[in-house]
Amino acid sequence: MGGAPDLTLWGVGTSRTIRAHWALHELGLSYTTKPIGPRTGETKTAEYTVLNPRQKIPLLQDGDFCIGESAAIVAYLSRTYGSPDRGLIPEKQRDYAAWLEWCFFVVAELDSTSLYVMRRHRADALGHIYGVAPDVVAQAGAYFRQQLRHVEAALSDGRAFLMGDQFTSADILLTTCLEWAIAYGVGICDNAFPYLERIRARPAYRSGKQANAVPAPVTPPLPKAEAD
Repeated sequence: MGGAPDLTLWGVGTSRTIRAHWALHELGLSYTTKPIGPRTGETKTAEYTVLNPRQKIPLLQDGDFCIGESAAIVAYLSRTYGSPDRGLIPEKQRDYAAWLEWCFFVVAELDSTSLYVMRRHRADALGHIYGVAPDVVAQAGAYFRQQLRHVEAALSDGRAFLMGDQFTSADILLTTCLEWAIAYGVGICDNAFPYLERIRARPAYRSGKQANAVPAPVTPPLPKAEAD
């Protein structure tokens, strides 16, 4: 691809938007951030709806190309802009298949089937929209812990990352779910704690997290008389 990419990322402040910010920093890519949030009305504007009719964040613009869904954005960036020293997707076919399996597992079983169900029905989250349901929340948490046994088993051989020695975008997806689970008090498996320590030591993790922070509101200056 000729020239520097023209990248714009819409969305900040969620466990899904951080995935895209983090991947961009892992790949050393420059980009513009549009710091809009969910359920603020910002995803429903005419301008944004043209770009993303689903009215969700995150959304990546790469020139005249747009792609949504956090896992898809991370995979697209990895495949398009990855390099031998910053490859977030394995090259060998069977390793690629195993990476794909981990990505689907994390997004389907840990995120949407477990943690997002909890988010929808917790009183301190989206329960006011979808209905507060403590029993559903408890069952979703139990299901998360049950499914996490596959992560525990994979990490039990001492590997650094899900795919062994290579950090991949599957680790980005898993880390966001582990941190989400900790925030919800669900609990994570023993092997996940040293794994998280390794991940959190990555410079791109820290810079991606900072980029994902919601900007502080700008307070207009007081009129001179009031300031005095």
